[in-house]
Amino acid sequence: MNKKEIKILLVDDEPDILEIVGYNLSNEGYQVITAKNGIEAVKKAKKERPQLIILDVMMPEMDGIEACEALRKLPELSATLITFLTARGEDYSQVAGFDAGADDYITKPIKPKVLVSKVKALLRRLKPTGENQSLIKIGNLIINREEYKIELNNQEIILPRKEFELLYLLASKPGKVFKREDILNRVWGNEVIVGGRTIDVHIRKLREKIGDNAFKTVKGVGYKFVE
Repeated sequence: MNKKEIKILLVDDEPDILEIVGYNLSNEGYQVITAKNGIEAVKKAKKERPQLIILDVMMPEMDGIEACEALRKLPELSATLITFLTARGEDYSQVAGFDAGADDYITKPIKPKVLVSKVKALLRRLKPTGENQSLIKIGNLIINREEYKIELNNQEIILPRKEFELLYLLASKPGKVFKREDILNRVWGNEVIVGGRTIDVHIRKLREKIGDNAFKTVKGVGYKFVE
């Protein structure tokens, strides 16, 4: 996918941010769509289906955390990357952002060139089209990578993007033990620094939704999917 095909939804209640950041991203060749609050962002995201959404946290009507949670509930946006761009750099704000389903968290102020570099790094996580056309069937579990859908016992399950990516990775080779470092690199990418506990939390959530026996912990190494 080339830059001209990539849509970026920029959401902020400050006109100056929309103008400056929007200009720099447009200048790089991306299609930039803007919104002034969370409610408008959700509406435009449904219509435009951007590859990346950049959200401010503090906004009127619906803040960034609420908007991120709402966006992550939309199956058609499961493959969309979401990052926060905010002046709030406290640890608890970042944790809240990641818990809401964000892929990254960028703090202001930031130089335009650095922001563009971070955006490029984020977009590298988008999977090539050919990789999205995979269908995995294991027993009563069906994973449709192209549509980002999960079916278990004929019931659709909606997973946050990282949980989906983690499940897809492990289920792509049942029985194979994926090392923790490999999981971090392939699911989260080298651009985001996350701890090993992040994997543990996501595995726990998957066990609750898919089944405890579907995943096995290999102590000191990593995890594997059990058929």
